[in-house]
Amino acid sequence: MTGTQANVRYDSGGQAYPEWLYDVGETASLAADLGAIGDAEVADYRERGFVAVGRGLSASEVAAAVDGLLAVSAPEAGADIQYEAWAAGRIDTLTPEERLDVTRKFMGFADRDARLAAVAHHPAILAVVGRLLGGIPHMFQDMALLKPPGAGREKPWHQDNAFFHMAPGTPIVGVWIALDAATPDNGCMRVIPGSHREGPVRHARLRDLQICDRDVSVPRAVSVPLPAGGLMLFDGLLQHGTPANRTSTRRRALQFHYSLAGVPQTSDAQHRATFGWVDGSEC
Repeated sequence: MTGTQANVRYDSGGQAYPEWLYDVGETASLAADLGAIGDAEVADYRERGFVAVGRGLSASEVAAAVDGLLAVSAPEAGADIQYEAWAAGRIDTLTPEERLDVTRKFMGFADRDARLAAVAHHPAILAVVGRLLGGIPHMFQDMALLKPPGAGREKPWHQDNAFFHMAPGTPIVGVWIALDAATPDNGCMRVIPGSHREGPVRHARLRDLQICDRDVSVPRAVSVPLPAGGLMLFDGLLQHGTPANRTSTRRRALQFHYSLAGVPQTSDAQHRATFGWVDGSEC
């Protein structure tokens, strides 16, 4: 039953990758909380393409969000679910808690659970996002990104705008919220500061839709470890990626993307021309 429902898919990625892609020594600094984001932090965001916060959600808000994910983890809840490939054939036998540990990502859940909707429309988060956008935030994508213990796969280096059909120059802010401690070992964010100011980069279908490995400027990268409840706000053109989770710890996160209402869309041809999609053999 479960594996045949239209909203259920299994991941086809997770291939081996060069370990040096995530061999990053420098660690980004964190603002204490959302209230600490002032003019200097906004200016830093414009320059570096991201700002990280140590306390974005309270412990109770984190717990409520996890409960919300448990509630939408059942296929009949209607969220778009992508399980890890190695979980095929097992889903019907698992408890909700066990299902989270074989899930790669959820999409389309913010209107299905009030606890998750509360995070997507969190007033303190939206106040900062509005400052970064220069207008009233409009959420156009909601995701939960999970790296199960011991087998959560890599998300290769990419720019989020490569996944969106929005006109070049459209302001887009991503908000990545840690529900567990995100560490260098279990798959915290790696980012290349300032890369958003270099514009769109060609992407290829390799292990995912990604920047070619050889085009990633790893020496410029920093890691962004976060405690549970911490978050990172980042520009849609910031180059970033996360390695596989080979630890025994969970690395669960929520991610939302915001722009301004009514922004123009692009055609497939225009989008491909902007990001220069190429075959993986060209990388």
